[in-house]
Amino acid sequence: MTSSRNNRHPQVEGGEEEGDGVGVVVVAVPFFGAVPAATALLATEDNERVRVPILIIEEAHLLDHEQLEAIRMLTNDEMDSNSPLACLLIGQPTLRHKIKLGVLAALDQRIQVRYNMPSMTGEETASYLVHRLALAGRSDTLFTDDAITLIHDTARGFPRAVNNLAVQALLSAYTEGKPIVDETSARAAVAEVTAE
Repeated sequence: MTSSRNNRHPQVEGGEEEGDGVGVVVVAVPFFGAVPAATALLATEDNERVRVPILIIEEAHLLDHEQLEAIRMLTNDEMDSNSPLACLLIGQPTLRHKIKLGVLAALDQRIQVRYNMPSMTGEETASYLVHRLALAGRSDTLFTDDAITLIHDTARGFPRAVNNLAVQALLSAYTEGKPIVDETSARAAVAEVTAE
């Protein structure tokens, strides 16, 4: 992809790995004012490769109204007959509230699937921690059952909060010279994370 900071037009990079038939297309839109040009590029991708590009936006709750409206415009090609892309907005619950505002009614109406990830159960939290530790190369037990229960209850089963508390609990156990996170280390983590 040619990169030019002064260029105000979207740029496309495409490529297919030999034999796998899967291509990656990157559309870089330097500012949201380039919606018509980006829409044209996406439509070309759809027409030439007969594949619908997917735009995935994480932390979408941080987008402002103008940016969300630009996303609506990107998906509004040809008045709903055949949108040039699929858009996946991923964000915190505030995203749902923001989209429900009257000013974004047109975007709200275009959303076909909504999913709210429920919090994890206590058992899922324990499995989640074991999985995360395995990814880090640890197969031994690093958290007592009491510590996991306290972390789960404090985090209400939300993965990001579980991660934050688990990391802090590991640090607490380490500074205390403990080989395993017990309830005392988990309580110290809770106090640290929830302190204002």
